[in-house]
Amino acid sequence: MLIVDAQIHLWNAGNPTSATHRQVPAYLKDDALKEMDAGGVDAALLTPHTPWDPNANELAIEAARQHPDRFAILGNFPLDKPESRALVDTWKQRTGMLGCRFTFPPPHQSKWPTDGTIDWLWPAAERAGLPIALMAANFLPKVGEVAHRHPNLKLILDHLGRPSGVTSPNERWANLQEVLALAKYPNVAMKATGAPSYSDQPYPYRDIHDKLRQLYDAFGPARWFW
Repeated sequence: MLIVDAQIHLWNAGNPTSATHRQVPAYLKDDALKEMDAGGVDAALLTPHTPWDPNANELAIEAARQHPDRFAILGNFPLDKPESRALVDTWKQRTGMLGCRFTFPPPHQSKWPTDGTIDWLWPAAERAGLPIALMAANFLPKVGEVAHRHPNLKLILDHLGRPSGVTSPNERWANLQEVLALAKYPNVAMKATGAPSYSDQPYPYRDIHDKLRQLYDAFGPARWFW
């Protein structure tokens, strides 16, 4: 059985802005391959995080071009630019591309999922068979609405649906019931990346085991990635 890591970032533009991430100025394909080999990971899904590195898509494409058996990509494009709409139909024709991932960093992008800015994306992605991964903690009701209206659109909740930038345990898991409610939509999947960062304990992070079990039981193994 192949072991595939559900999310790896590559960057080359200085330390990540998030303190919870590895603080090195660059993490490139050779770094990833070395650690994948050491950990017995056969392949990985690259998720370019352009807020850290505007060239992250290009880094991922080059990695997938050189190592198509090891890397595939959930890339991204500027959702507020009209010319981006023409990209959807042919996005998966690009080297390594399997779908898209959008994070909506504040302040100006955080309202896009609910103010109509990206309403065009959902039907276009559904028609193109383009899966969409989302940092969606701030618009979970919208995810449910989209999943209901577009049943053939595959949606992925990144980082367990946890909110970014919160520090207390109560805040981290305040929306758990909202996330669990989305499991009723068969086209919504869960990505458990970043789970250790939501724990206040060292490995094996026992303080979040109950939350992980609830999410796993709700979404099931076929819709659970890490």
